[in-house]
Amino acid sequence: MTASVIMLFTNILKCITFCVFLSATTCHVYRVDNTQDSGRRFDGIGGLSGGGATSKLLVNYPEKYRDQILDYLFKPNFAASLQMLKVEIGGDSQSTEGTEASHMHNEWDENYQRGYEWWLMTEAKKRNPDILLYGLPWAFPGWLSNSFDNPYTNVTRTAEYVTRWLLGAKKFYNLTIDYVGIWNERPYDVSYIKTLRKTLDSNQLSRVKIVAADGGWEIASHLQDKELEAVIDYIGVHYPGTTTTKAALATGKQLWSSEDYSTFNDNTGAGCWARILNQNFVNGYMTSTISWNLIASYYNALPYPGCGLMTADSPWSGHYDVSSPIWMTAHTTQFTAPGWRYLPHGAGVGKLTYGGSYVSLVSPNQKDLTIILETMSHDHSLCIRPALPAYTVVPQNITLQLSGDLAKIQQLNVWYSKLAFGKSKQSVLFQKMPALKVLDGKIKLYIDVDVVYTLTTLTQGNKGSYPDPPVRKPFPDTYMEDFEGYPLHSEPVDFAQQTGSFEVVAGCHSHGNVLRQVVLQTPLFWCKADTFNKSLNLIGNPKWSDVYVSSDVAIGPINGTNGVFVAARVDQGGCQAWQAKGLFFFLFPKEKKYILANDLVRVVPLKEGEATGAVNGWNNIELAVEGNIAIGRLNKQTLFNVTVPATPAHGFVAIGTDSYGIADFDNVHIKSSGS
Repeated sequence: MTASVIMLFTNILKCITFCVFLSATTCHVYRVDNTQDSGRRFDGIGGLSGGGATSKLLVNYPEKYRDQILDYLFKPNFAASLQMLKVEIGGDSQSTEGTEASHMHNEWDENYQRGYEWWLMTEAKKRNPDILLYGLPWAFPGWLSNSFDNPYTNVTRTAEYVTRWLLGAKKFYNLTIDYVGIWNERPYDVSYIKTLRKTLDSNQLSRVKIVAADGGWEIASHLQDKELEAVIDYIGVHYPGTTTTKAALATGKQLWSSEDYSTFNDNTGAGCWARILNQNFVNGYMTSTISWNLIASYYNALPYPGCGLMTADSPWSGHYDVSSPIWMTAHTTQFTAPGWRYLPHGAGVGKLTYGGSYVSLVSPNQKDLTIILETMSHDHSLCIRPALPAYTVVPQNITLQLSGDLAKIQQLNVWYSKLAFGKSKQSVLFQKMPALKVLDGKIKLYIDVDVVYTLTTLTQGNKGSYPDPPVRKPFPDTYMEDFEGYPLHSEPVDFAQQTGSFEVVAGCHSHGNVLRQVVLQTPLFWCKADTFNKSLNLIGNPKWSDVYVSSDVAIGPINGTNGVFVAARVDQGGCQAWQAKGLFFFLFPKEKKYILANDLVRVVPLKEGEATGAVNGWNNIELAVEGNIAIGRLNKQTLFNVTVPATPAHGFVAIGTDSYGIADFDNVHIKSSGS
């Protein structure tokens, strides 16, 4: 036995000894009883890919390491063993970490080869055929409405757009989507929800359940409308802080925390997650909790770095991190399944007297029992969106009294985690312990602070592992891409589109495949980044300073953009992408003009002038930045050699367009002197 196992077993024996001589009150007896009416149905623990582009880099990993990462997330009885996967229905708009492609950029255009959520759902199903799938729009393409902030001007059109995504999942990937939402954290429309249900039913999608409205609890107050009440299957809210409302409980609907967590995946984040997983039901009767995000697989200089259950942001090296929230998840998911039942409050569910909580679940046939206890305390006021209240937790002795048929149980298998804080302390994560004997229906246990226990009749459970992945390395200092090796309509590896949507298409003449920006008008956006009518696609190392970038560029003869750019030292993306600073070299071929600007929206132009060498069709543009000097060339002719501001001092390389519209890029070449 390891030292930690011996210490824990000693503490368990200590508790049993203490509880023999002390009163039952001192040992705090908690009843676990299945003789009452069964509690609410458990609907599963999940992760969210999207909101947005949070899994962007995952698909780029070498297959060996990519498969390992996917196993940690989805493989049953291995690690996180997630029971639900929620994905963004792409809308061509920035939705936190980037833009996810729509299946219909335009009304006349429908394509299901775009994006990576199809691939991710397929991989999840490959590992766990029973995993539940859930789709939700964050944004919508602009053609759906004549209003940038209202997708409900034509509810039939919007319902048909979402329904086509569901039908495409089945037709092209044999994926059955179980749940669909309305519009992420934005206003809902009662007429639209009713129309969506009718549209689903008329397309033989009656088994798809509607979750509403992926925001706050307000939807509950509208369920006095009996027609609306009949079409909403689940009430889904975001970041409820483990609490619910009387109005929501009064509906009788299953309540979900359909997006939660949003916290850095260190031990503090793991403590937040463990506490949320139990207390969302203890305090709020929520029967499903979904983590934003599933995996932090995006450049860590973008917003919310490391806010996944695990991190995989270095595909060029193969490195990834299996973080402690994975093992907090396993304490529930490896020993339950959707369709199990929570026991009622006071009969298997509740708060522990000296801090923490416990939940008990039984299998559909009530033959198996799983109890999860947590005593998380450490700085969990740092949990974000919203912060969870801090409270005191102290070590405690408890007795669990099994009643009803559960009293026949003779022993429970034990899995244990202890989160440690401080560099000198070592955590214990998801460790199998000696089984606990049940004597006269009683289980006696000493519980320390910042621990999670799973007590279960199930004999399964496995802390899956792989050899350590390769060490982390920075993005390569030399990058060349001609886009020839990609399937059409795919996104090239390592490019992280922030606004606009870029996909590989067949070019013309000598250019073969090219990368095309395809958004023609402002989307029904989720955040402010899209309102400035520019596309931005980042790549590389955010610490790059001295760098060279070149690209062949061409503006579409039909629906073309006004201009194109290459950029260096770009300092940000996400919903603040419109505020990005850097060095942006814009070319306007039709006007035969160029602009060098210190920001994406060109509030701070540094140099502008004629570009007489610009031609119709393909041009080559180059930007070289070294120290405080920037040099720009067009078709090998120097346009400028100027002194530039000292800030930002470093950042990404980028390509993009000055306005929405067609533009092609090819033969991208990047060379950096390092970071």
